[in-house]
Amino acid sequence: MPLEAQTKKTYQITRAQKAPTIDGVINESVWSNLQIATDFIQSRPDMGKSPTEEKRTEVKMLYDDNAIYISAYLYDNPEDIMRQFTQRDNFGQSDFFKIIFNPNNDAQNNTQFYVFSTGTQADAVEIPSNGQDFGWNAVWKSAVKAVDDGWIVEVKIPYRALRFTQQADPIWGIQFQRNFKKSSYQFTWNAIDVTKSNDGLYNAELKGLKNIKPPTRLSFYPYSSLLVSSYDGEAETDFAAGLDVKYGITENITLDATLIPDFSQTGFDNVELNLSPFEQQFAEQRQFFTEGVDLFSKGNLFYSRRVGDRPSLTPETDDDEEIVDFPDKVQLINAVKISGRTKKGLGIGFFNAITEKTLATIEQTELIDENTSNAATTKSKRDTVVEPLANYNIMVLDQQFNKNSSVTLINTNVTRYGRFKDANVTGLLLDFVNKKNTYGVIGEAKMSSFNDVEDKNNGYSARVGVGKNSGKLRYSVNYRYADEHYNINDLGIQFRNNYSNYSANISYRIFEPTEKLNRFRVSSWFNYNQLANPNTYTGANTGFNVRATTKNLHSFRANANWNIGKRYDYFEPRNGFDSYFITKNYAQTNLSLSSNYNNFFAIDANFGYALYFDKERHNFNNWWYGINPRFKFNDKFLVVLGFDFKNYTADRGYINGQDVENEIIFGQRQLIETEINISGNYNFNSLNALTLSFRNYLSRVTYDNQVYNLQDNGSLLVSNTNTKTTIGEDADFNPDANFNTWNLDFSYTWEFAPGSQFTALYRNQIFNFSNNSKDSFFDSLNSLFDQEKRNTFSLRLVYFIDYNDAKNVLRNKNSS
Repeated sequence: MPLEAQTKKTYQITRAQKAPTIDGVINESVWSNLQIATDFIQSRPDMGKSPTEEKRTEVKMLYDDNAIYISAYLYDNPEDIMRQFTQRDNFGQSDFFKIIFNPNNDAQNNTQFYVFSTGTQADAVEIPSNGQDFGWNAVWKSAVKAVDDGWIVEVKIPYRALRFTQQADPIWGIQFQRNFKKSSYQFTWNAIDVTKSNDGLYNAELKGLKNIKPPTRLSFYPYSSLLVSSYDGEAETDFAAGLDVKYGITENITLDATLIPDFSQTGFDNVELNLSPFEQQFAEQRQFFTEGVDLFSKGNLFYSRRVGDRPSLTPETDDDEEIVDFPDKVQLINAVKISGRTKKGLGIGFFNAITEKTLATIEQTELIDENTSNAATTKSKRDTVVEPLANYNIMVLDQQFNKNSSVTLINTNVTRYGRFKDANVTGLLLDFVNKKNTYGVIGEAKMSSFNDVEDKNNGYSARVGVGKNSGKLRYSVNYRYADEHYNINDLGIQFRNNYSNYSANISYRIFEPTEKLNRFRVSSWFNYNQLANPNTYTGANTGFNVRATTKNLHSFRANANWNIGKRYDYFEPRNGFDSYFITKNYAQTNLSLSSNYNNFFAIDANFGYALYFDKERHNFNNWWYGINPRFKFNDKFLVVLGFDFKNYTADRGYINGQDVENEIIFGQRQLIETEINISGNYNFNSLNALTLSFRNYLSRVTYDNQVYNLQDNGSLLVSNTNTKTTIGEDADFNPDANFNTWNLDFSYTWEFAPGSQFTALYRNQIFNFSNNSKDSFFDSLNSLFDQEKRNTFSLRLVYFIDYNDAKNVLRNKNSS
């Protein structure tokens, strides 16, 4: 009988007469005479097995008017319990116990709470189409205690951490999960079928929650920060204070607002030398934009780094002018999110952010008194708008149905005040899975539009896909389309448009361990690509990927990809779709391994090799490798080192910055990249930590002396006149590059109360760019250290205030 057809387990919860003390000690009488959730079933790697008696799990639950309480006795041999202290939401190498609530009992909207054997917490929200979102954070209480025959978890989940409607006798979805890190075993209370893609279908049922009322969900996060920075002999001091607010507008809809936002302690970006025609994409590190954004991520139309990014306009200057001050970011004034989901599965989302008017300074040099020997110059300055006051909006309606499907309407728009471009994108999305959760269909239709003082354009995009998403053998076929006017880059990120692409994928995996393997998966793909307008072939590729994990928890991976025959690249020439560049028969392969992280020493390593099966380029190849050793000195101290190296000798491409009339100049170049990373964490306990993050990235690009003209047929012709000496070493323009960055962050973090945090951060940054591409690594490093260094020290304090807690404190004071 399929698992989804079997009777679900039920937990009958009991109302507590007195709230238990959350200390990891569960000998209070309130924990007596309660139903025990036990008889857990293994889901990974060996589905259906029962645990041994000495590794059993026993869970109890209580509730009152304020919260739900859970105790779990996790029996185990103390020597088998893995512990590694980490910061919140960082799993590390620790056993953990997970609690899943689904107040709507709809199999699609799970709220997850993790407690690790170290006492560290993690939490996430999950929907099948987006997966887990660990950017979501709630404030709740837990405690852990080690005992002779295992460990104990005690948890308090206040109702403010859950979204539910008031009902006299509701039935919620509930699930408990336990993970043994040493063996990689996973057990759940209600059995799940891992051959299906939606674990939420197998939640148990929680009954007995009589007459609970959603609380007033209102909390405040006031903050203050102090920043001292020095650069080029000048020091600056800045003090800031602000407030984040969360308010439950209705039982299921929440407003999040950041007023006078401060992002001074966000992590550094991994900037690279970019020779491609596409921008570099960076991860979002600002908490407001990472938390609770699952609805706004629908359709991949929202790239939050657009808000507060660099100005959108580069000002034009006259021959006697230069830009002397160009801001690297636009200041965010405030931002608001409204999101939630009704009992009937309707998700509602609204996002709004406002950025301020931003100016650049242009300096003009004017020669005066030119007829005298005392000719002099005076400099005048003017400010010009490079980003007006701008308003960013997202609106989402997402209706879930069938316990595994959804249909979505989403709109993103940007309004810039004055004579600047406005943009609007609308998408209609379908994610449909049949009731047996075995086959699925994806459909998308999107329209973009923009208007400015010179032009208006509408663009269109579509996608349709169908596939089998369960069992050992899975497959899918997809078609994607976008015309040449489709553009979402004002609030999203899009690298290519004007495509009409077909793809097919097939994969095979195991769900039961073999004699030597816990997991094994092999997959393959084929892609056939065209331009949408004109409808012309651009290339095809095929490849495979193999992944395996052994019984000893060592993982291996191998993949290969082959661009079949000629590939017509319409983007590298950088002139719209008027030209293309042909490459032939490019093939690459990569091998990687990852040893068991549970050991004192572990390593991640990879090696790749690529070449062109092309008689014109057969002597050139690309290769790369990476080595990342890990040292787990004890359960508090972890150091991870990283060294990555790339050597591309077969690289040909457009020469950035060229200014040659009526010609598109390409060059053959050697690209050598070196990246060194060091990360270290010393966690005093689950609430106090020292963290080090370091990155040095060096990219050296050296062009051959001979350059090429791109021909109308996509080939390259050796240039007789435009050699590198004309545009390179001995001229004003030199395409060679030595790009070197250094970033170091060292921080102390202390969570001194639930939801409240103090952080001290020291940051050191250096950057250098030159044309000395033939400098050695150490010569490049010496040149880097000759540059001015930016040193920053900052302190930040955030305090969590809950309206209900504050009200109770005031009530108790008044009553006393």
